[in-house]
Amino acid sequence: MRSQPLKGSNLTTVRGINERLVLHLLRLHGALSKAEATRITGLSANAVSVIFRALENEGLLLRGNPVRGRIGQPSVPMRLNPDARYYVGYKIGRRTFDLVVVNFVGEVLSRETAVHDYPTPANTLQFLENNLSSLLQHANISADSVSALNIAMPFELWSWTSDFDAPIQAMNEWREFDLEAAIKKKVDWPVTVQNDGTAACRAELMFGPPLEVQDFVYLFVGTFIGGGIVLNGGVFPGRRGSSGGFGPMRIPDEPGGERLVDHASLVVLEHMVAQRDPELARNLYSQEADWSQLEPELSQWLERAGRSLAHAIVSALAVIDFETVVLDGAFPDAIRNRLVKTVEANLDKLDLQGVERPTLSAGHFSYLARAVGAAAYQISTEYMIDQNTLLRETPSTIFKS
Repeated sequence: MRSQPLKGSNLTTVRGINERLVLHLLRLHGALSKAEATRITGLSANAVSVIFRALENEGLLLRGNPVRGRIGQPSVPMRLNPDARYYVGYKIGRRTFDLVVVNFVGEVLSRETAVHDYPTPANTLQFLENNLSSLLQHANISADSVSALNIAMPFELWSWTSDFDAPIQAMNEWREFDLEAAIKKKVDWPVTVQNDGTAACRAELMFGPPLEVQDFVYLFVGTFIGGGIVLNGGVFPGRRGSSGGFGPMRIPDEPGGERLVDHASLVVLEHMVAQRDPELARNLYSQEADWSQLEPELSQWLERAGRSLAHAIVSALAVIDFETVVLDGAFPDAIRNRLVKTVEANLDKLDLQGVERPTLSAGHFSYLARAVGAAAYQISTEYMIDQNTLLRETPSTIFKS
């Protein structure tokens, strides 16, 4: 259980919120009986029974096997129905495209990926057109079963083009291109666009193992470095939807640049390896790449990235005293674990006066974190409680079913 459990209300006017609360808790706990849900939420037993029945009738919940106790009626645990909803997530990256189908509990049913030199509106739409039908076929679902298509991408793709060797003229096409409108012409589903780092953070929060904290920093190492912020148990997108864009954070005394993006980004490793083998360098973005071939540059980059990430973590802690930092990236699990250990070792060397050292954890979604997080957008906004939203919305809004 989290340190600050959510509570419900027995008022009938907030039934929509109470249903979200039950779904939220089932996602955290895996399964709950009516008695357990009553105890955790503070709702009446009758209110919980009504909610369970309504959610089951809607196809969102499944009954488990009865658990018999010593006295009374057996309790029946309820859990989320994986097949209640399906979502398509499309990650548009500076070096890769990822397209996934995710079910209601975050399982990836199928995926399509591709490596490219740089994304343009034309090749972004072409990848979707070429792969969407096969994606649904491999997931064994029909187009009518999909609830939404959500996109995760870096905001301002036209920025920092020199850092990943993209032509300015081609990338400037994104300035006036309405991707959401263009994709809505091709599919009949709702379409949303969100920041890729925020999306990856959402995947970890919703589908990763529950953390015993309400606030944490999420760092994702991709072509560039990004991430997200979790406050009060929910993703905090910020005013522009891109809180946790850590790339511009200043890093002291590190040759090669003064920003975090200049050190803890895969494009930095790419450029290092390219001096020895350009083809091998570009291959690191493939999910089938053999990272052992990237030595000795890989070890050099891990140390450089680890030093820079340690500095960035201390800076973040000076703003909000986060209890945990989660680190993930578009690389194999073994590389992620090496990076976590390197960051830990570098935190040992830093002056931590005035801040409390956080727990450092490895993320769980690697290459697909951004696409999975994109797919999860509707689940987060329609079926879960977000205390950050509740705190800033008016009662007339939050009490709507």
